[in-house]
Amino acid sequence: MPVLLGLGLFAFAGRTAAADPSPERTPEALTQHVATLDGALFDAFNHCDDPAQLARHADYFDAAVEFYHDNGGVTWTRDEMIGRTRDNVCGKYQRRLVAGSLKVYPIRGYGAIAQGEHTFCATDGGDCGGMADFTMVWREQGGRWQVTRVLSYGHRPAPPAP
Repeated sequence: MPVLLGLGLFAFAGRTAAADPSPERTPEALTQHVATLDGALFDAFNHCDDPAQLARHADYFDAAVEFYHDNGGVTWTRDEMIGRTRDNVCGKYQRRLVAGSLKVYPIRGYGAIAQGEHTFCATDGGDCGGMADFTMVWREQGGRWQVTRVLSYGHRPAPPAP
């Protein structure tokens, strides 16, 4: 009996994977797509002192996004995360992706994982003293991509600019 149950689960898993609604992308195309999403998400973040840009930024996140920050703790919803962004970031800091650091990994039937490093610079163009690693899980549903999980960790001083 356990063998039959195992075969049934295997058959079910095969049907689920075959029903993947998202088109297959080459690794290069997926990386470019997620890099474009990352750029748009953080363009809005970098201008979030404008309420329309803050709303645009929020739209990139699932309503039940989980955000894990090694210094700031955990937020469990988009509203809570955006409230913290509005109160602590907007008009004060901008995010810059460290060139060449973005790595993208597909999640079959779901979306992708993006990992990289970023710096945070004072909005006035001054100090870029903070740096961190990040991991974001992107979900694609019906052609719409949203972030469902964020890890921001390893916060440290950024190396001096050359």
